[in-house]
Amino acid sequence: MIKSKAILLPKIIIILFVLSLCYMAWHLTETPTSLYKVDVKEITGKIIKCQKSESGVTLTVQAKEKIIVNYSNDFNCQLGIKIKAKGTLKTPNSNTVFNLFNYRHYLWSQKINYIFQANFLEIIDNSQSFPYLIKNRLIDKIDNYHSRDYLHAFILGNSKEIEKDVLSTYQNNGISHLLAISGMHITLLSTILLFILNRLSYKEKRNYLLVIILLLFYAFLTGFSPSVIRATAIFVALTVKKILNLQLKTIYFLLLIASVYLLYNPYIVYHIGFLFSFIITFYLLAFQKLIAKFSANLAKTFIVSFIAFLASIPILIDNFFSVNFLSPVINVFFVPLVSFIIYPLSLITLCVPSLDHLLFSLTKFMETVSNFFNNIAFLTITLRDVPLIIYLIYYLIITYALYCLTEQKKQGLIILAIILIIHANSNYFDKYPELTMLDVGQGDSILIKLDHNKGNILIDTGGQINFDGSEAYDLTKTKTIPYLKSLGITKLDYLILTHGDFDHAGMAPNLLKNFKIKKIILNKNHDNELEKNIISLARKYSIEVEKVREKQMKIGSYDFKFLNGLNSSDENDDSLIIYTKIMAQNILLMGDASVRSEKYILDTYNLKHMDILKVGHHGSSTSTSSEFIDQISPSISLISAGKNNLYGHPHRETLKKLEDSKILITQIDGSIKLVLKDKVVYYLCPLMR
Repeated sequence: MIKSKAILLPKIIIILFVLSLCYMAWHLTETPTSLYKVDVKEITGKIIKCQKSESGVTLTVQAKEKIIVNYSNDFNCQLGIKIKAKGTLKTPNSNTVFNLFNYRHYLWSQKINYIFQANFLEIIDNSQSFPYLIKNRLIDKIDNYHSRDYLHAFILGNSKEIEKDVLSTYQNNGISHLLAISGMHITLLSTILLFILNRLSYKEKRNYLLVIILLLFYAFLTGFSPSVIRATAIFVALTVKKILNLQLKTIYFLLLIASVYLLYNPYIVYHIGFLFSFIITFYLLAFQKLIAKFSANLAKTFIVSFIAFLASIPILIDNFFSVNFLSPVINVFFVPLVSFIIYPLSLITLCVPSLDHLLFSLTKFMETVSNFFNNIAFLTITLRDVPLIIYLIYYLIITYALYCLTEQKKQGLIILAIILIIHANSNYFDKYPELTMLDVGQGDSILIKLDHNKGNILIDTGGQINFDGSEAYDLTKTKTIPYLKSLGITKLDYLILTHGDFDHAGMAPNLLKNFKIKKIILNKNHDNELEKNIISLARKYSIEVEKVREKQMKIGSYDFKFLNGLNSSDENDDSLIIYTKIMAQNILLMGDASVRSEKYILDTYNLKHMDILKVGHHGSSTSTSSEFIDQISPSISLISAGKNNLYGHPHRETLKKLEDSKILITQIDGSIKLVLKDKVVYYLCPLMR
């Protein structure tokens, strides 16, 4: 009877897992339902998470359901207290640039459907339950430490306190998983707890039960992240297996836990932590035979890192569009450092504050080494975003490669290497050019990607500033460079800056510092301070700079003509105006050119019908005259304008003049991609979905 159950149970678990995948796939085609309606103006609930920033505070509140509350004023939040907020409910933003991080999907993975923008916040119940009281005191204590950033990460599972540039090096090196509370940390913690409890009492079952309770409380402290839930659930499952003497492999427990997770929240698949945790653990369990072939600790660490690395490749491509092949070697150094020194020291430092400076020194050493490896980029390759089916094929090949390694064969790895090389060079197979107007808010940035990878041109970079004149945020790191990488683009042949206004060229210095550029094209006018800075940086990075006015240049097999011959002291009137014909499509890009510039090119050139017009000056009333539009009669009109911008762009009268064309606007449609065939095919970003 026991034997038949042992045979039947794995089959039941596999069936349940397949059903949970079907359930997930069905739900992903729908928007999750909410207990709230969009017209809600007031909510009450308990604060379960708090993140402070210069712009205010972001709270996660457990009301009728979990909801994000943004409040732009200072608020001394304590977890577990009950608040009342007044304001407006908003749907979270989706990604407005193709292939990039989708905040809406991420919130769905947290079972959060809405964001509440509060203009009023008050505490209605200051009392805290015992678990929240402990967590608040723990946070207050950690905040007084010199090494607070890493204590937040290693103790509370919150790595957001660590500087973004430092986190970026960990990510690029493939070691960011060491900052997430995972199986490694839970195993070490449970081992320590069991050791202590077994010294105090020989009642094994009671000790295991106490450890489970403590781990569940620790999961609460760390915010119930997927990796902690997985690791804690595995510990519980193995405890039950030991007590009941179940003959069931750990991998089936993992599938059972994943099934329950997906049935509880099918959108958890949008959470990168869930994917990393469950997929890597699955492969480590599935290929225990391969790991067992290595007895030396160093070799075993390497093969574990190598299996984890292979299992993570599709996730890395889908989210970061690059893979660092030095990652398994880097992990051989960092895994022991974090597992046996820094993480245990973090636990001890919490009880012995005098060790704070030692921990701080070690974490700074870790940052230095990570930065060193991050600068060794020759083994990092950029891999473009691909359809879901390709990622599934990757996993089939990875599974075959690891199977071959288990059998001491190498053909699987050779096949995987060939696929990666083809993937890295797949741009050469692109048949049609593309023009993408990136959503950069109130600014301009257009990418032209020519067929067969014969030219990549970025026209303007965008750039946003705060009311105090400071740079709002780095568009190059959040949008431009990730999008270029998602297309498999590793360098720009040309960066063309139409003029020196910040909303067109403001991000150029950041782009020069972080991306390979062959040549910069500027207008032939007096340089403002921004343009002088760009030219200076170009010299520093050995980038060629050319100034043009009326000139023609050949890029790939296409001619690009610069039409504006005005010699104006006004930046907008001096904008480079670019005309090109790609795949029978007449394209006119107007920069911020005004009516005066339009009259000049109408008088100077014999312009006819334009298939694609980039409307001048974000659709301002100072551009796009009726005479100009009547002459060129565009089929598609592209307008780049920020949502709720202060200038009211695009203006109503401009839209009226363009009504005979197909009008596409970034503030409504997100980024806009045009595939330049004999007949233009356009795609809108998921913002519209």
